[in-house]
Amino acid sequence: MARQHKIEDYRNFGIMAHIDAGKTTTTERILYYTGKSHKIGEVHDGAATMDWMDQEQERGITITSAATTAFWKEKRLNIIDTPGHVDFTIEVERSLRVLDGAVAVLDGNAGVEPQTETVWRQADKYKVPRIVFVNKMDKIGADFDKSVESIRDRLGAKAVPIQFPIGSETSLSGLVDLVRMKAVVWDNDALGANFRDEEIPADLMAKAVEAHAYLVEAAVEMDDEAMEAYLGGEEPSEAVLKKCIRKAVLVGAFYPILCGSAFKNKGVQTLLDAVVDYLPSPLDIPPTKGIDFKTEEEVVRHASDEEPLSVLAFKIMDDPFVGSLTFCRIYSGKLETGMSLLNATRDKRERVGRMLLMHSNNREDIKEAYAGDIVALAGLKDTRTGDTLCDPLKSPVILERMEFPAPVIEIAVEPKSKADQEKLGVALAKLAAEDPSFTVSTDFESGQTILKGMGELHLDIKIDILKRTYKVEANIGAPQVAYRESLGRKVDIDYTHKKQTGGTGQFARVMITFEPGEPGSGFVFENSIVGGAVPKEYIPGVEKGLMSVKDNGLLAGFPLIDFKATLTDGKYHDVDSSVLAFEIASRAAFKELREKGAPKLLEPIMAVEVVTPEEYLGSVIGDLNSRRGMIQGQDMRGNATVVNAYVPLANMFGYVNTLRGMSQGRAQFTMQYDHYEPVPQHVADEVIKKYA
Repeated sequence: MARQHKIEDYRNFGIMAHIDAGKTTTTERILYYTGKSHKIGEVHDGAATMDWMDQEQERGITITSAATTAFWKEKRLNIIDTPGHVDFTIEVERSLRVLDGAVAVLDGNAGVEPQTETVWRQADKYKVPRIVFVNKMDKIGADFDKSVESIRDRLGAKAVPIQFPIGSETSLSGLVDLVRMKAVVWDNDALGANFRDEEIPADLMAKAVEAHAYLVEAAVEMDDEAMEAYLGGEEPSEAVLKKCIRKAVLVGAFYPILCGSAFKNKGVQTLLDAVVDYLPSPLDIPPTKGIDFKTEEEVVRHASDEEPLSVLAFKIMDDPFVGSLTFCRIYSGKLETGMSLLNATRDKRERVGRMLLMHSNNREDIKEAYAGDIVALAGLKDTRTGDTLCDPLKSPVILERMEFPAPVIEIAVEPKSKADQEKLGVALAKLAAEDPSFTVSTDFESGQTILKGMGELHLDIKIDILKRTYKVEANIGAPQVAYRESLGRKVDIDYTHKKQTGGTGQFARVMITFEPGEPGSGFVFENSIVGGAVPKEYIPGVEKGLMSVKDNGLLAGFPLIDFKATLTDGKYHDVDSSVLAFEIASRAAFKELREKGAPKLLEPIMAVEVVTPEEYLGSVIGDLNSRRGMIQGQDMRGNATVVNAYVPLANMFGYVNTLRGMSQGRAQFTMQYDHYEPVPQHVADEVIKKYA
């Protein structure tokens, strides 16, 4: 069976937004109008098609990005639903990595919100072309012009409206299309399926002419011919204008702004038209870079069926019917069921059992897929998020890895019975495979299982899944902060390990220089010995010894981070030296750092943003100060005040309830990990006493 849609007719895009901007509703409507969903699912009644985990339907927030295929005007749309809650930013990063374009959804009442900024910056990082849909224009207080202004002010992005609403709040009836200079009006019946073009109302004509001129001036800058004609007094045709807008979107010169109300079924079809007209096909974006599996040289993969196969696994989900599903984006080549693949990231072989095309919660089996497709593979054994799959025989490749931030919060879990212990192990292994920002480890001293994640909500939801999906009964400890340790100064340590009392002796002498590294540099080991004071074969023992103890730290058992150890000299014995002896020596040298290296305790500092009505501002700031917060600034957003602060995570537990109580539920906050910094001495003493 040959390819059904030309690759230039593909649109792989995601919908990104702040929590509650109406992203899931917008996706639902898209699926409804493209004929994939027979009943409109409302988030309010927990029936949305894309939100298919119990936890999502209950909380009304999107957690897992499900991928869905739909069709509009002969184009094939692959939609990736991304979560908007800050504890799931990792999912957003991961889906942005496999998208070609995005629709940013804003709440017309709130404009740009904290999470919008976060997601926007992530999209900037991956250079994702995007258009903006200002949603909820039917809400009381919705203000299109103000939302556009907030895009310019808060995101520093050039926003160019290509539509504006007709009527506002409850009287919203349609929109003015500034590209075609027509009014588009929706009938209130038939769930928004019927809409028609009309002339622009007389009272809006002056505004439309001005906005159209602004759009044309921004657009013709993208094309020399159009620019010349325009300067010569010639208006660009609709086709030329669309071509120029598309160029601008592809390079991020400006962002077209659309409007509507997904909930009231207005503006969704025109949004779909804009996706088709302006967002990139796989051919419009730069080819994917990777590393040759054998030579480690950089290689490029173009979006073509003729190139060797390269596939990126971007999400793993446990499906009640099929088992484990691996969502993949095919960047080049052709994938068929039954093929044997190489997981180049892990150097393991995989076989494609079933291949499925997903529509949010139902699926169709397919036999082959092509460059640009997003499919789900069933039955892969060793593949994790971010791994590359390729053809083992045709120039195998590793596509660039995705980077995931380190978790900042942890809780201990103890199963209630032996049976729960086994279920817990299986369940946690699956959850960790699905989500790289969630890690599981065992504390050898206490025997507890430790879960680590990106925030309280992140771990709450994992616990919920354990109890509900996997039926594991467990006692959950209080959340703990992931402290770290660092060196305070550069120090030389000379340590000799010898045990020479009968039998085989042990001897190793190491001289190691330990020094603090740059933040984020991790652990670096170097060997600067020249002339064989320590034979080559023993040097890995020195590194292994340090690797084995660095995570237990020096002060209170927290990992020592961002330091460099250089082996400068040493001695060995012809008979008594061994790799093990050098390993023991380097471990003992490390322990001497406690006395000599001036180690410091570090704690994660969160960037916290509180949005509060003016009357609670004093209490909010006072409370943040009492949590050792450093206020970074405040500004107005509408009639609310926004307070930005850096606050230690240790002091943020339970903040959501305190803030609710303090503001009668009217203030909201978001927080995300920002950096580590040293803990004040009096606090460090308490922490060390508690953990050491």
